Amino acid sequence: MTALHAIPLETPHPLDMVEQLAADQHWFVDRTADDEINVIVEGSWSDLYLCLTWRDDLQGLHVACSYDLKIPNHRREEASRLASMVNEQLYFGHFDVWRQEGSLVYRNGLMLTGGARASLAQCESLISLALESCERYFPAFQFVIWAGKRGEEALQSSLLETMGEA
Repeated sequence: MTALHAIPLETPHPLDMVEQLAADQHWFVDRTADDEINVIVEGSWSDLYLCLTWRDDLQGLHVACSYDLKIPNHRREEASRLASMVNEQLYFGHFDVWRQEGSLVYRNGLMLTGGARASLAQCESLISLALESCERYFPAFQFVIWAGKRGEEALQSSLLETMGEA
């Protein structure tokens, strides 16, 4: 009987996979450091800014996705309320309102503890989920920030799905 030896396959670093994914999509990519990459994606409503960071100490990949917008001081409380309502609907990830800067950020992460390796599909899903969440809820945040709507009203009106064509 012959013993089989497992040959460990060298898996690329998660940020190398992200960099390749972004290049394949023709997105603007800036690898600022070994542990950070920034990507700009053209969205339906606005450009989306992705920042992915690898934390060696946590063995995790973190994604932050933001819009090019600042929430005026007088709308930050309502935008925070809306973010809380949106977060109740999300299965993965969450939105944060950074009160000091007035920024709105979607955040999520992929834990790879215990020597686990990220797959290309996991990296794709992490990015896709961030982009889809930002696209889906952008109108609601706009209704609160610029139209002065209450969070409940903005969320309800932004989630209407149209069917067919007029």
